[in-house]
Amino acid sequence: MSGGVGTTACDFSLTKEEDEEDHSVKNLNKATTTPHKTSFFPFPQLNYLAVVIILSASGMVSLEDFAFVVFSIIYMYFISKRVFPLLHLSKQPSVFNPQNKLFRFYVFVGAIIGLYAPIAYILEGIFEGDKEGIKAAVPHVFLLASQVFMEVVAFSGNFSTPVRAFVPVFYNSRRIFTIVDWLRSEIYKVDEEYSGSDRRIFVGRVLAVANMAFWANIAIVLEYQS
Repeated sequence: MSGGVGTTACDFSLTKEEDEEDHSVKNLNKATTTPHKTSFFPFPQLNYLAVVIILSASGMVSLEDFAFVVFSIIYMYFISKRVFPLLHLSKQPSVFNPQNKLFRFYVFVGAIIGLYAPIAYILEGIFEGDKEGIKAAVPHVFLLASQVFMEVVAFSGNFSTPVRAFVPVFYNSRRIFTIVDWLRSEIYKVDEEYSGSDRRIFVGRVLAVANMAFWANIAIVLEYQS
């Protein structure tokens, strides 16, 4: 009798263990098949989208620059479907190593020189009435903010590596011309009626030269790596 009870208890315990094992396997499969939902646009990058929208709504962005951004969106999706489609759903290799100290330094310096300082320069120009300075700096800021936002879209995981590399190369090649126009405007705006103070003229020239030196070198590096 005790043997019968022992066998029954053993069978019951084995059945229970098998049920628990099956349940754990199902949970594991469910966990691996359930996609991890992340925010498509990180909050900091939404600030850059806000800059793009505000500058576009202000009327300070030329039709040519606005058309360039629209074309880049269409062209990026076109080559992602027809030329460089995403063949594997696995994570694509990063174009740049985000843990690289030199790359992180480049991002930090680029944000200061290319975005934050020019935005502050534009805001100050509104108070000083420097229409020429604002007009010259806006195209670069607009295109760089658009570039950052488009890079977030490209690196979201739905695009292949060549498409990801396309965005910075394409935008940097275009922005060089806007920086040249900005530098030319800062040099020759001394005789303009609304050129701002002498300090502002000096700051504008320094910003234009710094952006020219920084982004020209970056454009060369990107062209070489691509």
